[in-house]
Amino acid sequence: MEREALRVEGLRKRYGGLEVLAGVDLSLKEGEILALLGPSGSGKTTLLRIVAGLERPDAGRVYLFGQDVTHLPPERRGLGVVFQDYALFPHLTAWENVAFGLKGPRRREKALAALERVGLTLFKDRRPHELSGGQQQRVALARALAPGPRVVLLDEPFSSLDAGLRAATREEVRTILKGLGTAALLVTHDQEEALSFADRIGVLRGGRLEQVGTPEEVYLRPRTPFVAQFLGQTNLLPGEGQGRYARTFLGPVPLSEPREGPLLLSLRPEALRLRPPGEGVVGQVLARAFKGHDLTYRVRVQDREILVQEGPEAPFREGDWVGVEVVGQGVPLSEEKPLTPPGQAAAKP
Repeated sequence: MEREALRVEGLRKRYGGLEVLAGVDLSLKEGEILALLGPSGSGKTTLLRIVAGLERPDAGRVYLFGQDVTHLPPERRGLGVVFQDYALFPHLTAWENVAFGLKGPRRREKALAALERVGLTLFKDRRPHELSGGQQQRVALARALAPGPRVVLLDEPFSSLDAGLRAATREEVRTILKGLGTAALLVTHDQEEALSFADRIGVLRGGRLEQVGTPEEVYLRPRTPFVAQFLGQTNLLPGEGQGRYARTFLGPVPLSEPREGPLLLSLRPEALRLRPPGEGVVGQVLARAFKGHDLTYRVRVQDREILVQEGPEAPFREGDWVGVEVVGQGVPLSEEKPLTPPGQAAAKP
């Protein structure tokens, strides 16, 4: 049975009159990667800093492998930390940066072993300005891993990399962490990063956890309008639950779970298809956005707008009259104010 590497209970934090964390409970298993995902100001960085010992909570506890570390200083928590800007010393070589903070006669040996682990042995004598962004990121990771921590904290570690390098580096770092069996807590505002990197995702909003689950769970079965919209494009549809289906302006929509009575549901663009006029519910194409691997259409149906995802060779153009067909499930959401009004597409194509 996997042990609990990290647990926080009832964390609260205020800065003046602003409540940044409002009683957060969260756990991380040994060897697991958990992403804290949320917009700016949601409390995710404050939570990470409290876990690291860089901030004190107003209330609540922090446990590492069952030990209460709430009041321990950072250096006694045994955590590895990778900061957003990497925090490398410009005048030190790669191995010297990794060795910084290590003690004992085996400093160099441990530093070189950590660099080998991240594939940078040949670059051990280079200074940060002689390394690419991805290589600098791996030096920072090697430094965090060199002391042998069982938990690593990652504070937006990929945000300064360009898009192509970001995806490759993300995959490399995940492979390294999984190979070592090191638990990791990632802070990010990037939905794609959280979905592709983490084993579980905790979605934060206003200092509260809206939902915790696997990437598939939070994307395919969001609990609230905020989670549905923050995890990607979606359509919020008001409807009337009738068991396994809901009656909506798009016609009957199959539900992920039975419901009765008025409801609000999330229907992803990929759960809809465009057909020639006469098939499905009639609509008019307002806009199309070609994204290489797919096309996203904005379509007006009655007095409402929806998003529909199609393959890259879909023939429909702006102004075309089309039929809209439901091919996937809608997810009933909790009663909560959404980011955009029901019946309006959550994001432009």
